[in-house]
Amino acid sequence: MLIALAFLAAQELDVTVEAGKHDRKNVPVRVPAKVAPGTLLILDEASNKGYWGQAVLGELSFVLPELKAGKSVTLKAGYLKDSPSPKGFVWHDKSGDHTELSFDTRPVLRYMYKPLDDSSKEAREQTYKVFHHLFDPAGQRLVTKGSGGRYTHHRGIFYGFNNSTYGTGKKVDIWHCPVAHQAHEKFVSVQEGPVLGRHVVQIAWHGVGKEVFAREERELTVYNVPGGTLVEFASRLSPVLAPIKLDGDPQHAGFHFRADNEVADKTAKQTIFVRPDGAGKPGETRNWPGQKDHANLPWDAMSFVLGEKRYTVAYLDRPQNPKEARFSERDYGRFGSYFVHTLEEGKTLDVRYRLWLQEGEMKPEEVAAKSADFLDPPKVTVK
Repeated sequence: MLIALAFLAAQELDVTVEAGKHDRKNVPVRVPAKVAPGTLLILDEASNKGYWGQAVLGELSFVLPELKAGKSVTLKAGYLKDSPSPKGFVWHDKSGDHTELSFDTRPVLRYMYKPLDDSSKEAREQTYKVFHHLFDPAGQRLVTKGSGGRYTHHRGIFYGFNNSTYGTGKKVDIWHCPVAHQAHEKFVSVQEGPVLGRHVVQIAWHGVGKEVFAREERELTVYNVPGGTLVEFASRLSPVLAPIKLDGDPQHAGFHFRADNEVADKTAKQTIFVRPDGAGKPGETRNWPGQKDHANLPWDAMSFVLGEKRYTVAYLDRPQNPKEARFSERDYGRFGSYFVHTLEEGKTLDVRYRLWLQEGEMKPEEVAAKSADFLDPPKVTVK
């Protein structure tokens, strides 16, 4: 969001951004910086315009409006005096049930964390896993699925594995959760501001007899990027009862997105998958191992219809995540990928993905640009 130069107070940081080999437009920038938490002004002296920056936990974040490939820009970052408070991300917690992220008054993301309820089969089904809901970019409706509906075990933005072992070889399905479950333990950190909203939550992975066999720190970040909603998902899984072997199949393991059940009920045959080799036909899907080359994709995208609107959600992977990444697509609105990984005592499993949601059908080159920003971000130096 551009703001007036007159608001600028002391200049404290020199920030140089190099675009590299890609054109940049509305790109989130995160860089370590020795700066106190707060809201800053990022000033582009060449254009005499500025935009908001956000400093949290020794890191400076802002959204770079535009920079052509091969170019660089020098910015000034400083705190403001007597400035109006900018609109920004705010968390609203309904204790013991969910917490919701909004930008000003527009809902963006909702974390569902109600404790496991074993009082009935129906209650357990609703509470055996934590997940995140995503709103449409206008904040008018949820575009993701909760419990119930077709394939109730698929929910929103979620992460798990249906065929794994831990400890002395105990088997666990922490996807369908017939015995196992994921449970929220605490909020590790919560961040709010004009550039991003973020939280880190600690999740216990419960196996046989409800024993905890792993703990996860799951981080969700939403950036204030125009034109859609950019969500970054990061997870660090630590074993409690090692070794843990994470395994499954393309439909029931890994990191996935599931659209609202309305897609399954009404519009599945209008779903289009957009891939690095082009857009498919409506209703056409690819799945590993039927298509052996449907693996290790830098990205995949699903265009689906809810109500009178078409949306596209882009799923961005990265080489640092475990491989082989085996991808799955379903026309009823679920897609994602999984991998096989063994986690030994004292080790952690770190993964990071991005999701981009917007109205309309994206072109392959548009998704590729989002992927390039994730895999090969601008180079930033701070003095």
